Amino acid sequence: MRYELVVFDNDGVLVDSEPISNRLLAGYLTELGHPTSYDDSLRDYMGAAMHRVHDLVLERTGRRLPEDFDDVFHARVFAAFERDLEAVPGAVGVLEKLTASGVAYCVASSGSHERIRVGHRKTGLDRWFDDTRIFSAQDVGRGKPAPDLFLHAARRMGVAPERCVVIEDSPLGVRAAGAAGMDVFGFTAMTPAAKLAGATRLFADMGELNGLLVG
Repeated sequence: MRYELVVFDNDGVLVDSEPISNRLLAGYLTELGHPTSYDDSLRDYMGAAMHRVHDLVLERTGRRLPEDFDDVFHARVFAAFERDLEAVPGAVGVLEKLTASGVAYCVASSGSHERIRVGHRKTGLDRWFDDTRIFSAQDVGRGKPAPDLFLHAARRMGVAPERCVVIEDSPLGVRAAGAAGMDVFGFTAMTPAAKLAGATRLFADMGELNGLLVG
């Protein structure tokens, strides 16, 4: 393997949650008087921590979201996860290969620890990620596109940033990985390649990833 640590984004990379959560986010913002389409949500919030939703709404409208916004939104998301969430096809195969090769891996997500764990339990990915391999934007002061989360994960895993590669599917995540001094492979299954142009490499199918990590 070319790298000592593989850092996975979670939503859209390990669990196929982006269509679910962005549909619900767009709907909830619209209910609250902030008309938002599914495509708007993908453009503005995909890969971001919840504080970005609050910040952008306040910046654009001068109005704050309700104090219980995060709790209501996450309750809707978790209920939908229990019904519909699946692992990204091919993700388990990549984790099996990394484990067999003895390469360290972890997840570094803009989502909360609870969101990560709910998704992993539903999809069976919890067997691959114990507490020592899970990092959330909750753990640092700033979420993506700041590099803080990826640098925190590398530090906790004991690997220098230049020996890490990040697997990301959002422009914000690609920017964060670059700012952290890490290589980043952009997953284009949902995101147009042009929006991930800052990535070290691009790939469209998780089955391609093992080949990119070797050599």
